[in-house]
Amino acid sequence: MRYVCFALLMWLGISPLCAQDSTAVRRDTVIAPTATDASADDLLAGLSDSTQSQPELLPHKMIFTQRAFWGPKGLLRSMNVAPLTPEGRAHELKVRRTMLIAHQIGGFVTLAGFIAQGIIGAKLYNAKGQDYVDTKKWHERSATFINVTYGTTLLLSLTAPPPVVGARKGFTSIKLHKYLAIVHLTGMVATNVLAGMIQDNSSLKPYHRAAAYTTFGAYAASVLALTF
Repeated sequence: MRYVCFALLMWLGISPLCAQDSTAVRRDTVIAPTATDASADDLLAGLSDSTQSQPELLPHKMIFTQRAFWGPKGLLRSMNVAPLTPEGRAHELKVRRTMLIAHQIGGFVTLAGFIAQGIIGAKLYNAKGQDYVDTKKWHERSATFINVTYGTTLLLSLTAPPPVVGARKGFTSIKLHKYLAIVHLTGMVATNVLAGMIQDNSSLKPYHRAAAYTTFGAYAASVLALTF
């Protein structure tokens, strides 16, 4: 009986130790993250960041009107009319093509108006009496027509969506067209200002004629630069 009691006491004393040891083993066997696992997580995070980054959708250089309407914070972006997405940019390029075709057609119409006004203007300088009055009316009408078509053509160019990213570098026909546009826009303003001043100062007629011819020459060259 004593041996049975002794064995029972020994078993009761060893059981807590075994339980404590097994718990310690479980705590010790918890696997800590290794350096390899950490580097793998960093690599996966880097890959996810690279896949989430969007491609560049807009060119860095835009004219002020394009930036005002189509820039990252432009009016159409803020109003959510034209969201800046790859699909949206694809649609914008189609709109740009349509607007520039209309711009080119308007250029030819305006050029025809310039030719007609040049003929009428040359006749006006030599007209007298009633012929002068009638010719002047036609000259003013042609001037109004040119101002409308010129302004519309200019507006189509200034408000068209920006081109694709990575446009061709160097001197191109497009850049020549833009440089000539600065010349004929300046001449257009000067011609209209001088036309209003001729009524009070007829000595300005030669300057008015020079501004008109300069405008016509620069405009014709800019149209031909895109045609050939």
